[in-house]
Amino acid sequence: MAYVYKKHYTREEARALLPKVRQWLQSLAARQREIVQYNKPISELLEQGYDVGGEIVNRSVKALANFREVLCEFQTRQIQIKDLERGLIDFPAIIGGKEVFLCSEQDEEDIEFWHDLDDGYAGRERL
Repeated sequence: MAYVYKKHYTREEARALLPKVRQWLQSLAARQREIVQYNKPISELLEQGYDVGGEIVNRSVKALANFREVLCEFQTRQIQIKDLERGLIDFPAIIGGKEVFLCSEQDEEDIEFWHDLDDGYAGRERL
C-alpha cells in the first residue's frame, strides 16, 4: 500500500514529542508577531516611495530566518501545523492499516483524537 507520508507516529511517539512541539509553536508565534511588527513600518515607508534598509529590515529578515528554522523542525518530521494560533497540529499515523492523522490542540494534555487525512478538525474521533 502506498502512503502519502514516509513517517508515521505511534500515539506514544507523538505524545513524547508534544513538549518540544509546544515550544516550537510558541517560538513560531513569537517570530510571527515580530515579523508583523517589523513589516508594518517597512510597508508604510515603501508606500511613501522610500528605499528601505537598515536595522528594521535586518531585524525583519532575522525574524523570518528564525521562523523558517523552527518551521523546518515540523517539516523534517512531517508534522502538520493546521492552525498556529490554536496550536492545532497533526501527526501522520496508521490506524487499522489506514493512513490518518493523530490530532492535538495546544490546550489538550495528550494525544486523544485522530481524523482521516481529508476530514480535518471537524472529523476528529476519540482514540
